[in-house]
Amino acid sequence: MTARPIFETIASLMPRAKAELAELVAFRSVADSAQFPRSECEAAADWVADALRAEGFEDVALLDTPDGTRSVYGFLPGPAGAPTVLLYAHYDVQPPLDESAWLSPPFELTERDGRWYGRGAADCKGGLIMHLLALRALRADGGVPVSVKVIAEGSEEQGTGGLERYAEAHPELLAADTIVIGDTGNFRVGLPTVTATLRGMTMLRVRLDTLAGNLHSGQFGGAAPDALAAMIQLLASLRAEDGTTTVDGLVSDADWDGLQYPEDEFRKDARVLDGVELIGTGTVADRIWARPAVTVIGVDCPPVVGATPSLQASARAQISLRVPPGQDAAEATKLLTAHLEAHTPWGARISVEQVGQGQAFRADTSSPAYTSMAEAMRVAYPGEEMQTSGMGGSIPLCNTLAALYPEAEILLIGLSEPEAQIHAVNESVSPEELERLSVAEALFLRNYAESKKN
Repeated sequence: MTARPIFETIASLMPRAKAELAELVAFRSVADSAQFPRSECEAAADWVADALRAEGFEDVALLDTPDGTRSVYGFLPGPAGAPTVLLYAHYDVQPPLDESAWLSPPFELTERDGRWYGRGAADCKGGLIMHLLALRALRADGGVPVSVKVIAEGSEEQGTGGLERYAEAHPELLAADTIVIGDTGNFRVGLPTVTATLRGMTMLRVRLDTLAGNLHSGQFGGAAPDALAAMIQLLASLRAEDGTTTVDGLVSDADWDGLQYPEDEFRKDARVLDGVELIGTGTVADRIWARPAVTVIGVDCPPVVGATPSLQASARAQISLRVPPGQDAAEATKLLTAHLEAHTPWGARISVEQVGQGQAFRADTSSPAYTSMAEAMRVAYPGEEMQTSGMGGSIPLCNTLAALYPEAEILLIGLSEPEAQIHAVNESVSPEELERLSVAEALFLRNYAESKKN
């Protein structure tokens, strides 16, 4: 068999892929009913289930997971004796943030400058389309040579752990020889990349209370403890002057040994303003792949418009801590909580609530599946060799799957290269990248099936 039919079939399917991605992006599937109706996620799950049925999947099911969301499962049997490959993606998305900052509506797939814009286009509704394209190309070229399980998660972005707990309670459901997580991305457009490590994470909500109620800042300011000022001081304790994360007891000086991230490229990808310094020390790769990073992702405080001259009696903040491989997320949670309690100023009353947690992940890149993927990417990206990088983000399910199926090989690929701007406004996907990665996945499945025959 040659690769040409795979290339040709996927190229011919790209208009259909765009139409399907537009349908998926139109669902406002943020897994938080306080922001968008639950029916949006349910409709997206139904779409995924219908798509799997149309491709001949059996046992298609909507799984009610313990966090109140739904994951979609399907099984496509392969030839007798063929290995089983689990393909993962998620249909839930991050909220659109400031919709007025989008150049086109966030839930309307829009083509502009050679890219397709919309919330979830890359992270990770595009990953679902990638899996479908790969399977369709194989069916058109003699059939899918492996048994395939697909799992589409419904709450990955919220970090609430529904699918992890469901998998632990039903360990046979997702068992596979190899698992392809379609939720990372190439180091940059056109450079085929597998992700070897993921940082874990912990998410905490912190509340400080100092007064029985708000007070006039002129009458009481200067002596009465302001909860918002206390919160600002507390949050400042989480970073050194150079921006390095400083949580008491948490190691933050590890080094990254692998593909490096030139600082000028990082500044461009991160859209750092001219004259603004990067934070932390060490190489960029050290900072984003091998070391912890704390981020204040939300603060409850009065908006500037309509603010009154008042001392605030209470303040809340949400804190995300990314935890590198080699550090335990549960222990990091304890250290962060202890740090917050120890550094709370003025005797303010503090309460800490954990709202999410996931362990870091490190893949075995010496496994046969990686050899099959390297061969596939070499063909899908002529003239390029597969690269191995880290990723600063978290996919909590990876460690759950690794623990449940210790013999399974886990590969991480996807569409979230730097230009995609995932989690930000104006998220987009490169259709060329979608096409090439779909080719790579199809060729991988074929290579992997052949490798298991030998």
